[in-house]
Amino acid sequence: MDQPVFLLNGNYEPLHVCTTRRAIGLILAGKAVVVENGRGVIRTVSSVYERPSVIRLLYMVPHPRPRIRLTKREILRRDGYRCQYCGRQASNLTVDHVIPRHRGGEHSWENLVAACPQCNRRKGGRTLEEARMTLLSRPREPQPTASYLFGSYLAENQEWLKYLEGW
Repeated sequence: MDQPVFLLNGNYEPLHVCTTRRAIGLILAGKAVVVENGRGVIRTVSSVYERPSVIRLLYMVPHPRPRIRLTKREILRRDGYRCQYCGRQASNLTVDHVIPRHRGGEHSWENLVAACPQCNRRKGGRTLEEARMTLLSRPREPQPTASYLFGSYLAENQEWLKYLEGW
């Protein structure tokens, strides 16, 4: 019941990924319909329901263009889980302020990078020039494309690709 289900707006625009439990609740409440059923059925004592893979709301939900939230997980994901100073992949990456906060650096996409603990200690509270270090790539806010937002689900849900084309 916790498998991901792709939720589409009334005009087939991608909205969200929810659980099967939530999707069944929307269908039973008459708020959504099954668009694709690639997972069999759910049997209860009195009924049989399709186990949805993709559902569509029966009405339009107005929503702004999505933005990626500024979190440690998203910074590491943006940087490909690599230290932006030495390029090493590590499981214990930290987040470093390129311009330290105590020197006026902001907590923003353009000032935060993934760093291994060794490089983070080496840089310390100094600027890049003072520490004689360079960045592998310039940090920026990631674009909220469909592949970025829903890409982690696509390996197991290839049927979702046709709803993401052109978005």
